Amino acid sequence: MAEARTLDGAWLRQHPLPQPHEESDKNARGRVLVVGGCTMVPGGVRLTAEAALRAGAGKVRIATVESTAIMIGIVMPEVAVLPLAPDPKGEIDATRTSLELEVDKSDCLVLGPAMSCAEQASALVGRLMQAVDETPLVLDAAALMAICDHAGRLRERRLPAVLTPHIGEIAALLGDDADAIEQDRAAAVRRCAERFGSVVVLKGAVSLVAAPTGELFSYSGGNVGLATGGSGDVMAGIAAALLARGAAPLQAALWSVWLHGEAGRRCAEAIGPLGYLASELLGFIPRVMERAA
Repeated sequence: MAEARTLDGAWLRQHPLPQPHEESDKNARGRVLVVGGCTMVPGGVRLTAEAALRAGAGKVRIATVESTAIMIGIVMPEVAVLPLAPDPKGEIDATRTSLELEVDKSDCLVLGPAMSCAEQASALVGRLMQAVDETPLVLDAAALMAICDHAGRLRERRLPAVLTPHIGEIAALLGDDADAIEQDRAAAVRRCAERFGSVVVLKGAVSLVAAPTGELFSYSGGNVGLATGGSGDVMAGIAAALLARGAAPLQAALWSVWLHGEAGRRCAEAIGPLGYLASELLGFIPRVMERAA
């Protein structure tokens, strides 16, 4: 089995991101739909949505529980907000949610950020999987815990989805113990990519990215400060924006890992290695993206 390739500047230069024409309008720059959030973590989807805008998406819409939708819309006047009916626990009620038409108007769907109910997430994944067969897809957080029942459909997608698990989530996806996964993270991420026919980003001190074809990359340029609440929501938004802009799934995943890590490095330098917030990553994304272009 081939060793992991290091994700570095040479690879980035060989695989530049699609760039919009100077006369492009916001629709041509990519439209992202973020579905997630709950009353317990109302602001998580805001991180994903702003990260998508910072990474170059032209339009972003947030579909979240109606009790927090207006608040998010006021905080983020740059986005459109779609209020969804909640269940008694404050999660999106999948049985009362119809988003297929919204997906049709999107260039990428990111599903799961800031959701905590695997049952509702599973129902949403099941309902939307057919609608997104031709649409780039990022699955994060609770949506990851919902995909074991949909593995066959994920493998059949023409365009591989991008999955962004941490160690506990990939252990659940593979039905293994997290400690066992830690012993051979490379084998685990490859196995997950093959099982779900998707590009898998295993987040950690050294992030690993595997494609269903067997390709494996490693990135060690982040720092411990990135291990903070909301950091994963930011990475999901970056990946979604790059997919919406026309990047291939593996390319979008690798660039999102690098941009996220480099933004963390800038935060560590400007604020300190520990204690910076996930929201403070956002302002650095355009800068590190420009530097790498």
